[in-house]
Amino acid sequence: MSESNKKIHYAWWVLLGVCIFVGLGKGALNNVASLFLTPITEDLGVGMGELTLYFSVSAVITMVFLPIGGKLMAKFNTRLVLIVAVILQAGAFALFGVMQSVWGWYLMAIPLAVGGVFITVIAGPVLINQWFKKKNGLALGILSAAGGAVGAIAQPVVGGLIAGQGWRTSYFIVGLAVMIIAVPIIFLIVRQSPEEMGLQPYGMEETEQGGNDKHESGEQGVTMAAAKKSSAFYLLVVFFFFVTSIASFSMHIPTYLINKGFDVTFAGNVMGLFMTGVLVGSLVIGMMIDKIGSRNTALFTMVIGILAICMLLFLTYGFFSIGLAVGLLGVVSASIGTLGPALTTALFGNKEYSQIYSTASLGLAISSIVALPAYGFIYDFTGSYTTALYAILIMFICNIACVIAAFKGKNKLQQKGFWTSNEV
Repeated sequence: MSESNKKIHYAWWVLLGVCIFVGLGKGALNNVASLFLTPITEDLGVGMGELTLYFSVSAVITMVFLPIGGKLMAKFNTRLVLIVAVILQAGAFALFGVMQSVWGWYLMAIPLAVGGVFITVIAGPVLINQWFKKKNGLALGILSAAGGAVGAIAQPVVGGLIAGQGWRTSYFIVGLAVMIIAVPIIFLIVRQSPEEMGLQPYGMEETEQGGNDKHESGEQGVTMAAAKKSSAFYLLVVFFFFVTSIASFSMHIPTYLINKGFDVTFAGNVMGLFMTGVLVGSLVIGMMIDKIGSRNTALFTMVIGILAICMLLFLTYGFFSIGLAVGLLGVVSASIGTLGPALTTALFGNKEYSQIYSTASLGLAISSIVALPAYGFIYDFTGSYTTALYAILIMFICNIACVIAAFKGKNKLQQKGFWTSNEV
């Protein structure tokens, strides 16, 4: 083994940087937003529904800007784009602290969402896809787990800040802290591609030694134009929509359990198992992708989800059965950050990955607008979540069909000559 092979590949340093700034964007900005809602409504005298409408504004902006964001990531310097994105997202978050009317939240939701498109949706999968030829799934799993870990730390810290300093000061402190940490990390660590440093992606050397054409490494797959003519692309959008809709049910789990006769303490303990499922699932799914491929991992994960829903429908006897079911749903939720990017790579390669992934992610954005309130309306009209659980069961079955059909669509792309190499 040569001396160079003993060194840590720079891809792992990029992953570390990505875990930090994506974790901050998700865990220290997006995930703590709910902690501010009650003190704001009490202080400003506005309704909860009136205030939380800014989440819908953010979701709509995300949906509109996702395809644009993918093109910008492909066209401009990655570090510059991400630094601007952090300033937009964290800066808007900080400015919430000076707003006197709910219209301020509606207005600031625009830069918050535009920056978040890059930081929380596109950047991680795109950079990992560029830097990792081998252990791509593990890297995605680590990234997903890091987001959950940062969120677990940020929640009590921000809660304490709000209690001690008030919501206005807390907005300002958190937003500034994210910028102060994330901007230097992006500037010092993140590089657009291995070629920029005269390197190859992690694991490329082993691929070449295995007999593959070394010239294929940079431009495998199909163009965005070809992808959009394929059934595989639209099936992937549907998969994104359904898997995000399924994960959105987690917000209703405490209400579901209380409706079943359990107390708040029981619900809190069960939600702890949900977060455990997210953290463990992120790593396990990532490793499975590397071992058995994204197709088989996706099918396995959907079957796990079906088992979880069946347990919630028919085996709600106590903490063990309910906790296991909710923990398995946590594993499914973790798949959003791992299976989505991995399936995109497997189906369409990396030739125009950022454009394809960001556009397919419209399924995620649309689901964020539709699914969460839909579960609430089902509960309001029926008095329970039973209908919602059956709907989720159908979504899992549809996703299995989508994955199988999408890979058949990929085979058609290859047969027509749009794909430039063998399967990822």
